[in-house]
Amino acid sequence: MNSDVEFHIKSNYPWSKLPPLIKQSLGNSQKEYDKCVVKYSVQNQLRYKQNLVRNVKRDEKSYYMELLQYSREHLMLYPYHLSDLLVKGLRITPFSYYVGIMQDIMSQEKSYDCLPNFTAADCLRLLGIGRNQYIELMNQCRSSKKFFRKKSVKDLLPLKPVEDINIEPWWRVQPGYITEDDIKMCTSAEKETVDKVIDSKVSLRAGELDFNLVHCLFTRGLFYLDVCIEDEDYITVPPLEGFVMNRVLGDYFETLLYKIFVSIDEHTNIAELASVLEIDLGLVKNAVSVFCRLGFARKKNIDFDLADMHVSWADYSPSTKKPESDQLLIDWDAVLSNDNIYSESKYSPSPGDSVSATSVEGDVDTAALLSTGHAKRIAFLFDSTLTAYLMMGNLSPGLKNHAVTMFEVGKLSDESIDSFLTELEKVGCVAEGEAQRYFDHAVTLRNTIRFLRYNRHLSPDPDFHNTGMGLDLLRCESLLGLDPGTCSRVLNKNYALLVSMAPLSNEIRPVSSCTPQHIGPAIPEVNSAWFKLFMYVLTESGPPSLLLVKGTRLTKLPKTFQAYDKLLVTVWGHDPSVVSTSNVLLVLNEALSHSAALIQAHGFVSDGEVVFVPFPIDTSQNSEFSRKNLCMHSAIQKLSAELQLGVTCGFVSMLRTGRSRTSAKQTRIKKLDALVEETCNGDFSVLEKCADDSGVVAKPQSLGLAVQCELEAEWVLLDCSFGIPLFDAALNRAVCENITSKGICRSESLRELLKSSRKLSLKLLHFISEHQVRDKLPVHGNHNLCTTRYKHYLNSMYQLYLINLFI
Repeated sequence: MNSDVEFHIKSNYPWSKLPPLIKQSLGNSQKEYDKCVVKYSVQNQLRYKQNLVRNVKRDEKSYYMELLQYSREHLMLYPYHLSDLLVKGLRITPFSYYVGIMQDIMSQEKSYDCLPNFTAADCLRLLGIGRNQYIELMNQCRSSKKFFRKKSVKDLLPLKPVEDINIEPWWRVQPGYITEDDIKMCTSAEKETVDKVIDSKVSLRAGELDFNLVHCLFTRGLFYLDVCIEDEDYITVPPLEGFVMNRVLGDYFETLLYKIFVSIDEHTNIAELASVLEIDLGLVKNAVSVFCRLGFARKKNIDFDLADMHVSWADYSPSTKKPESDQLLIDWDAVLSNDNIYSESKYSPSPGDSVSATSVEGDVDTAALLSTGHAKRIAFLFDSTLTAYLMMGNLSPGLKNHAVTMFEVGKLSDESIDSFLTELEKVGCVAEGEAQRYFDHAVTLRNTIRFLRYNRHLSPDPDFHNTGMGLDLLRCESLLGLDPGTCSRVLNKNYALLVSMAPLSNEIRPVSSCTPQHIGPAIPEVNSAWFKLFMYVLTESGPPSLLLVKGTRLTKLPKTFQAYDKLLVTVWGHDPSVVSTSNVLLVLNEALSHSAALIQAHGFVSDGEVVFVPFPIDTSQNSEFSRKNLCMHSAIQKLSAELQLGVTCGFVSMLRTGRSRTSAKQTRIKKLDALVEETCNGDFSVLEKCADDSGVVAKPQSLGLAVQCELEAEWVLLDCSFGIPLFDAALNRAVCENITSKGICRSESLRELLKSSRKLSLKLLHFISEHQVRDKLPVHGNHNLCTTRYKHYLNSMYQLYLINLFI
């Protein structure tokens, strides 16, 4: 079913009003269209009476049974928006629905991981069955078969929902499918409550009824609950509690939930959110209702006076399963009573692993901040690699909830940053082996958050934002789940500046934005292998490099690479890895069967030495190149001038392979040494001429300069990353200091950044268009090259990309 057909079904177009082209795509068959109508309605859990399916399927009950059967087979969330029909008409409650799902997957002996994330979370909420409980039930089921005491799966499943299920006082109580037998089993107090709910003209809130009776009647299936969301409601998303990370199903509603997760904030009401996302308001309300029901979001403006609650709710706490989760939201009364609440926001961690505290001056005036209302913030863009590091190590007891929120929601808002920093404070600095990388990222992330958050030096207009701006953490992959227009609207509405983590994984497509300004990759192609080759040609510096198209098969390694023991292999769309030359052919041929690959020399005997040089670079220095002063390398100086690195931030990776220069190069140096000896009387005219011809040095002054050139020639440009690095504390500190000292975030600097980003984008795209097959372009994420010009293309690559100007 194509999107055009879906659009007409969603718009309730009958067959008679369909355009001729749509009819033709369906083979001019009305029956085929009717099938599409039923299929689309069932998959999207549409209501019968308000949609086109009522004209196609005459039996309403059979339609809902088919809908439930499809949802159950595909492990979808219970359609809560149809509760009035499913509970009252068919007596299928969420509890019975999920019991059926559990029965199905246990009978088929499927893994717990087959449950989609939100379905698993709802099963945990209602049935109390999580991963460990499921494994235990499966063991019981298998053991009963083994010892001939076979029990049905249904006998092992719970008979009623968990007793301590969370019910909020503002939720609406609705009568379910109630029979005379149900009433006979009720106590007098329960009967009175049931009558009160049935007789009420307006649905009652749970807080207006007895707490225990509401829970009791709900668990028995006599009541069901509506979580009503209005246009003017504001929603907050605290760090997730009770979320189950299994798998993503990809159905319509799950996709909608993730779109809203990354877009929602407590300063945007539901109507505005629907407008920004350009999604039907009813669908947005349904999704937010599910968030609140599962405990993943909270209603900020509860229009229900707590004084009107029933006395039995006196001990009620609005927390979810864990009481301490309340501490994850900021208590603004406490903020106003504490003048130093943001004193920890100053970027002043321990010496040696942080930026100097002088980068932020003074505490934030919270009262002034509140008086300005909702202000735009800084967004720090990260990828899933960071969340993986925060989850994998036992860094801090409460850190995992924040990491899960960053991954699943795709955002950690400024309101939750204080609790996040508290958890990061508990992370130590020393670990063993691979775990050290996780600890380093956590500590450096903490320092980066402190630097970016409420730092007046990072405000484009310090006079207006004299307290700095708040900070949200956004996951790039979640933003890419939005269509480009929606993503742009969300970013423009909430943020004044975007700052990327560096480097971002090659497996994602970085966000590109002109407004708000983006300190990071200008376009996605900057995060690809093309950018490396572009830099090598631009600066005439780089390791021997060869880009091979998909489908290439190597029978032997090119001679240029045979002299090295370690090679850097970058499979298209993946991060680079160092591979031993002895088995690189196997790795390459396997990768080339499904992708393009870039091969680069890395180490002569062992892994090459890589040093990171932060930018913007201080051009005022006149010192000569040295190991401690790599920023004076001619390639870095040229790259900085060509790409205008003075108006952005990041780092350049310099590589020393350890291989001595070729005999030709050594011959030039020897000639220079001989000429110096012969002309020791001070006449350097012949030497200057020879040096100009060789291209090694323009105006040597002594024999030491030849040695100096030799040292510089050992280092070549490897890569250039834009943004703030998190993998190295010293590099992070240097980049953050450069941002402050160079005024990178000032308005005039950001205007220059926009110009330089546009120039870089045009140059890079022009370079790519010049050096790829015209029939099918291998742009970022697309490397399927045609083979009609394969030989010509491969030869041109050998000529163009075997770059080693110092050999």
